[in-house]
Amino acid sequence: MKKDQTPLDRRSVLRIGACLGAAATAGLLMTEGARSPGGSVTSRPGSGASTSTGAGARPAGGPQIAQGPPVKASSYRLQPMTEYSPPRLRRALPPVRTQPFLKLPETGRTMVLTFDDGPDPRYTPGILRTLRDYDVQAMFFVCGEMAEANRDLLREMADDGHVIGNHSWSHPLIPRLPPSRIRSELGSTSEVVEEVLGSAPLWYRAPFGAWNRHSFEIGAELGMEPLAWTVDTLDWTEPGTGTIVRRVLDGAGPGVVVLSHDAGGDRSQSVKALRRYLPGLLEDGYQITVPRR
Repeated sequence: MKKDQTPLDRRSVLRIGACLGAAATAGLLMTEGARSPGGSVTSRPGSGASTSTGAGARPAGGPQIAQGPPVKASSYRLQPMTEYSPPRLRRALPPVRTQPFLKLPETGRTMVLTFDDGPDPRYTPGILRTLRDYDVQAMFFVCGEMAEANRDLLREMADDGHVIGNHSWSHPLIPRLPPSRIRSELGSTSEVVEEVLGSAPLWYRAPFGAWNRHSFEIGAELGMEPLAWTVDTLDWTEPGTGTIVRRVLDGAGPGVVVLSHDAGGDRSQSVKALRRYLPGLLEDGYQITVPRR
């Protein structure tokens, strides 16, 4: 270090440490076998993926990577709502993933419930109450602008033991952005989560499930692993509470990751559906879990 340079602050040191660790391990539920490339998944920010996107790619064991050609994103909420400039980031260290995880290891009858786009004071509290009533944890992939505006809800999620993931700042279509904008979208959201909760997210999900090489590299720079999903409830289309319930129960299986939303539109059906399908999953012997690392 040159004499006129200032030492790295604590946050920078922690971030570098997280980056080094994330490149080498996928955590308690991930294994080295997940590093083999697969295909691509589609997501709406509230999600534009079709339920069949991941249904056909379910090998027997181990963490799975999304298979097949890239899926075009829907036109749902494509325009970013705000701008935000994060700090400069260093280059990603190899190895960097080339596809997101589609599901988790089939260790017994375990499933993961995920919710995108929040937190939203109209719908997130109802989802948190249901999860609390049944004493289960879920993953919340938050948008930075929503987290910034609803910090108390972000803290409530963390206090209940839920995993907080990064879903970009304003939910843009990532492949249309230059690397500097991708850094801004992901970096600013990690900054807000770290500021509020004391630690940055370890998982991220691309809006619309639209990933590219830069998103994987920049996610690795921030110490995050990419997670897609196996079952898309398509709740953002407001298909009816019963339809959402049926899609979850029909798609249930070991290692399945379910995609739902707690913001980005009218999510009252999503709140009601969770109240119906969660006890059904538990009665069927499924353990609702979250990845830890």
